Amino acid sequence: MMKMMRITVKKVISILFVVEVPIVATYFFSSAIFANVQVAYLSSLFVIVGSSFAYKKMVHKKIESDSYVDERDLLESIEDPHELYGDVTINDAPAEELDLKTIVKEEKAKIKTFSLSSIKHGAKGSVSLYRLLPYLFLVLGFIALKNNEILSLSYYLPSLLIGIVVGSFVSKEIVS
Repeated sequence: MMKMMRITVKKVISILFVVEVPIVATYFFSSAIFANVQVAYLSSLFVIVGSSFAYKKMVHKKIESDSYVDERDLLESIEDPHELYGDVTINDAPAEELDLKTIVKEEKAKIKTFSLSSIKHGAKGSVSLYRLLPYLFLVLGFIALKNNEILSLSYYLPSLLIGIVVGSFVSKEIVS
């Protein structure tokens, strides 16, 4: 386990180093270009990695609390999302014998609506500090570049893409 973690840390550091060297090299051309590229790259990198950590933490908490129930196989849920071909027997009674009001009430009960618990569950993942701090860094970095009049979107936007790609590779190494 420790050896595996050491290999992962080495991979992450090498990925970050390989990307950071060209970014630092932009400083020799212009400090404004360097600031745009560095802030955008780090912002998107932190957002992706922070979101991955927050999601991982949320999943582990749900698994540890035993509230996760695996109801159906993934392939089965893709092939039959509405459970049309399930093993549930269908009432084959004639239409005159069916109580339509009861059937409608049962089907309405199956429909999931927004409730306080579903809102609370969704808020847990989005209010995590792992997610909020990177977004704060993104916003404050953008404002700082704009206020110092060195913001150049032609360098800033492509650097966001670089951070997203590197963040996905780093998240894959760290979170898995």
